[in-house]
Amino acid sequence: MSATLSALLRRLEPGWSIGIVERLDGAAAESSDPWSNAGTGHAGLCELFYTPQRPDGSIDIAKAVRVNEQFQVTRQFWAYAAENGMVSDVRGFLNSVPHVSFVQGAERVDYLRRRREALADNPLFARNELVEGAGEFASRLPYMAAGRDFSEPVALNWAVEGTDVDFGALARQLIGYGVRNGTIVWFGHEVRDLSRRREGGWTLSILNRRTAERQKLDAAFVFVGAGGQALPLLQKSGIEEVKGFGGFPVGGRFLRSGNPAITGLHRAKVYGLPAPGAPGMTAPHLDTRIVNGRPWLMFGPFAGWSPKFLKQGRAGDLPRSVRPGNLATVAGAGLGELELLRYLIGQLGVTTSHRIEALREFAPSAAASDWSMIASGQRVQVIRPDRRRGGRLEFDTSVLAAADGSIAGLLGASPGASVAVSAMLDVLQRCFPERYHTWVPTLTEMVPSLGVTLSREPALYEELRSWTAKALELEA
Repeated sequence: MSATLSALLRRLEPGWSIGIVERLDGAAAESSDPWSNAGTGHAGLCELFYTPQRPDGSIDIAKAVRVNEQFQVTRQFWAYAAENGMVSDVRGFLNSVPHVSFVQGAERVDYLRRRREALADNPLFARNELVEGAGEFASRLPYMAAGRDFSEPVALNWAVEGTDVDFGALARQLIGYGVRNGTIVWFGHEVRDLSRRREGGWTLSILNRRTAERQKLDAAFVFVGAGGQALPLLQKSGIEEVKGFGGFPVGGRFLRSGNPAITGLHRAKVYGLPAPGAPGMTAPHLDTRIVNGRPWLMFGPFAGWSPKFLKQGRAGDLPRSVRPGNLATVAGAGLGELELLRYLIGQLGVTTSHRIEALREFAPSAAASDWSMIASGQRVQVIRPDRRRGGRLEFDTSVLAAADGSIAGLLGASPGASVAVSAMLDVLQRCFPERYHTWVPTLTEMVPSLGVTLSREPALYEELRSWTAKALELEA
């Protein structure tokens, strides 16, 4: 998020003084690191938890459409960045990988058919295919077909336009663009506090983590894109807009394999349905990953828990984030999410053999010797104030901004980095209202569909889809 915003501002205002403060010794080594996330370019193509079934049996497609619209904005900016030298190696961060929904059992196959019908008239989903039958399944997903008993009905929703994204590599390229054009980056420095300046803007108290030296940095505008640590920093700012908000950390683990004998048999990101009572973000998926040009497979996520707000955070992060102003919110969310708490507690006792068994629901022939366990990133889910319940847990991405536009921050996780450009355009509009209208011509060059709902403009969507596929070397 921060890399995207800094690149946008550098393009819009070449003369501005822009700095990035990063607590680690390298860029994108936390949540954006390729092994801290599944690398899915979230576009609502395969994530079944984006298309829940209503009580009357109809399918709610609103979130899938919204996320896809947002991803189209991101895709356009990446295409512009590729054509204008803002990113230097597209294939280093972006690859075509089909996005696939996978279900088993007659009831779930029926749901997938109805989901496909609900999305069929939307141009953003028009190329999705419903795949049924053992032969076609095996030809597309041979690793998942090996050893499978096809006596139980299975079905796939196949979206050829899916992508695998190394968000760490992308962030480094965007930051590199900024540095080449005057942006300053302080690695190994941590923002410990923020205070308002009388003349406007903010003073940041910064700690050099190598030398323990402390310094002050004045800024007219601050964006807090610190992953899980965004909530504590926004709390320290004291802005009214963050009052009542809380956060709940959810960690995760994945099984990973780099064995060429199986990576060559599976090129897709295949999503299933979450377990009963589990949040949507825990839906199991078997993913092709391309990292540094090498194919890998990842399966998960398997939930874990830690009070840390960052993978490289502190055990006191969660208790320090609970304050008098958000105590009722956090307590209310806790009472309303007992199913989630039970799920997480149950996950803590899951063994490696149980995880391999879960993998075999996707790939029956999976051998434990091919797979090892890795820890993924920490995600801090937003706890939002709720008048009725006190607080509710959200599995989404939210931007908070002060009324005067001098500070903004991003909370939440999924769909996260995939909608970074849409989220940061929102920051620009809310925090720089006087300048935004002067930026619109340049922003429209970056994102030609700016202000347009593409699902209502099929001809424009087709034009932009063709352009972005060519610029980003993706399947058309």
